[in-house]
Amino acid sequence: MDKRLALPLTLLVLTGCAGCSGDGAVRGRPGAAGVRDPYFPRLGNGGYDVQHYGLTLDYAPATGRLRGTAEITARATQDLSAFNLDFAGMKVDSVTVDGERAALHRAGTELTLRPHDAVGRGDTFRTVVHYSGVPRRITDPDESEEGWLRSGERAVGLGEPTGSMAWFPGNHHPSDKASYDIRITVPEGMKAVSNGELRSERTTAGRTSFDWHSAQPMASYLATVAIGPFKTETAERAEEKPAKKAAEKAGKKPGNSADKAGAGVATVGALPIYSAVDPAVAADSARLLSELPGIITWQEKTFGPYPFSSTGVIIGRKGDSQYALETQNRPFLPGPTSVATLVHELAHQWFGNSVTPKSWRDMWLNEGFAEYTEWLWTEHTERVPVRQSFEEAYEDDDNWAFPPAKPPSAVNISDAPVYGRGAMVVQRVREAVGDAAFFRIVRGWLETYRHGNADTHDFTTYVERQAGRDLSGIWDTWLYGDEKPPLG
Repeated sequence: MDKRLALPLTLLVLTGCAGCSGDGAVRGRPGAAGVRDPYFPRLGNGGYDVQHYGLTLDYAPATGRLRGTAEITARATQDLSAFNLDFAGMKVDSVTVDGERAALHRAGTELTLRPHDAVGRGDTFRTVVHYSGVPRRITDPDESEEGWLRSGERAVGLGEPTGSMAWFPGNHHPSDKASYDIRITVPEGMKAVSNGELRSERTTAGRTSFDWHSAQPMASYLATVAIGPFKTETAERAEEKPAKKAAEKAGKKPGNSADKAGAGVATVGALPIYSAVDPAVAADSARLLSELPGIITWQEKTFGPYPFSSTGVIIGRKGDSQYALETQNRPFLPGPTSVATLVHELAHQWFGNSVTPKSWRDMWLNEGFAEYTEWLWTEHTERVPVRQSFEEAYEDDDNWAFPPAKPPSAVNISDAPVYGRGAMVVQRVREAVGDAAFFRIVRGWLETYRHGNADTHDFTTYVERQAGRDLSGIWDTWLYGDEKPPLG
């Protein structure tokens, strides 16, 4: 807590009567300081639903200092006398709600705001937070690092599961998705890459501002800003003919079950592609960039239309982060990776980014399907049957440490069973219902929950309803069971 800030703001809380009615009674109640996530109970906030974030950021790479303004438009889901924002580090310079200065109390990563006037249920209100400082790295329970990762003059904001609160205040739980406008100003010669579409790039007095717009809803952990001397490439994926007709014209047959299931599914034409690559790895990244349009086309044939209005990839240097992340529209890769990794992160645009988990307990819905997409890709490109990948995963003891839908703690939400055993659950469903029904169900699932949130119960219920049969044997053994079931 910044003592210079806390004392006068605390006095505002004690001496004011924000939200009082004419008879002196306070209208409404404070929103919850957390949404009771099974692994991060204090993450997120209750009482409101964010509709839009407008972030204006000014970054000085030489010092690592960031000045920011967050304009948060939200709708109250209850009468609010006060509400919370998640924010880690940096100094809060001022806060207003609907143009009036709001009282503020800060404790750890919780900002508690008391508006001058209480907010009524159903009302849309606008909070503006001005802040500054050096954004911090956040160490996850599994010891990986996220938040604001600075390497010399380069920096990247990564947020899974809690790191986005290091560089902007907000409701940082995946259950509250919103649209975004992110404007980043950096020294001339540097690039600032974010989510969505680049609307403008303007240079004034030696500094360049990049304006990014994301119209489709996004969970805060998928927001990113990557700053560096990137080389950028723009392209447009040309419109393609439906898969079945194109194959017939070429005199070819679809090569595997996924190809056959996708036959006749048209891809979305004219998809903008914006990618950024660190110059130090540009030559080694050429293959990945060339593969991206084909990967997206194949994934559309398999899973249905790409869920966002643009795509691409950000490729940094080794050491920029410890992992790749499926940041929305364009994944972040810490240097050139395998094509399989790019396939995995692009699959998340459907599984995790469009259909987002309601809580971090449902992580397997993201990672199990992304891992399974790698198996499908290996079958598609190398003719290695998915069943073979399944059996290899079955023999890996790491995948049996715990059930994928029941990670023991926050430390384990990115452990092997969430990926490998999660993918095995997907394969067992496919074997139970057959190829045609399986791919129909998966595409229906993605369409039904497009740009929304879903949990494991939603998934199992949807699959059983669409399959017209009880699949509890799969759920009880492969998804929730503590013992390793027979291979079958």
